[in-house]
Amino acid sequence: MSIFSLSAGAQNVECEDTCQHIHGIDISHYQHGVFWDAVGSTKMAYVYIKATEGGDRIDSRYEENIQMARQHGIKVGSYHFYRPKADQEEQLLNFLTQCRPEEQDLIPMIDVETTARLDSAEFCDSLFKFLELVEHVYKQKPLIYTGANFYDKYLREKLDRYLIMIAQYTEQEPVLADGRDITLWQYTGKGRLAGINGYVDKSRFMGNHTLRELRFRQRKQPLTRPTDTLSPKGEGDVSKHHHKEGPEQ
Repeated sequence: MSIFSLSAGAQNVECEDTCQHIHGIDISHYQHGVFWDAVGSTKMAYVYIKATEGGDRIDSRYEENIQMARQHGIKVGSYHFYRPKADQEEQLLNFLTQCRPEEQDLIPMIDVETTARLDSAEFCDSLFKFLELVEHVYKQKPLIYTGANFYDKYLREKLDRYLIMIAQYTEQEPVLADGRDITLWQYTGKGRLAGINGYVDKSRFMGNHTLRELRFRQRKQPLTRPTDTLSPKGEGDVSKHHHKEGPEQ
C-alpha cells in the first residue's frame, strides 16, 4: 500500500487515515496562512515548528504558529536549522531567543541537512560542539532530524546517544546502515492536510515509540547560560533562507 494514497481513485487518502501510528507535521513560514481550527481537528498529534536558522535567522511565522498550535491542543516542539560554518554559540543564542522552555511540550529538534562543504571530521566536530551546548542549556538531549542517506554517509554510528527522526520519502520504512533504532520517520515532504494550503512534511513514530519519549522536561526551570559557555552575538555566517526539503545526499 502506498503511503500517499490507497489507489489512483483515492488520492485524498493519507497515511494517517489507514494506520494506527502516531502522526505529526513540521512547519515553517513556507506554510502560509495555516488554519489552525482545521489542523486541530485532524489526526496530527504533534508539530515541530521552525524557530531559527544559523546565527541570525528567525522564522517569521514562529510566534504565530507556536501560539496557535498550543491553543488547539497540539503538542509542540521547536527546531533549529543547523549551519555548520556558523558560530555555534551564536546559533545557540539565536535559538534560545525563540525556543522558550515554558512554551515547549517536546524536546528541541536540530535539523541537520548539510555539511556546508566541510570534510567529515570538521563537520562532525562542529555539529557535536553545538549539540553539547544545546544539551547543556536545555538540560536534555535534542532530537536530531536528518535524511537516511545523509546519516549513512556522515553520521553513521555517531548518534547513538540521541533520538532521531529520519527523512526517507519511500513506501518502505527506513533502515540505516548501522541498523540503529529510529524514533520517527518523516515519510513525505508532499503531504496534504486540512487547514494547510500546499504541501506539508509529515512524520510518524516508528515501532513502539511514543510521544512520551519526546516530552520536554523541566519546563519551569531557568535556562543555564554560563558566561564561560555563551558569548554575545557577533557577526556570523549569513546564509540564504533554507526550505527543508530533505538533506543533501
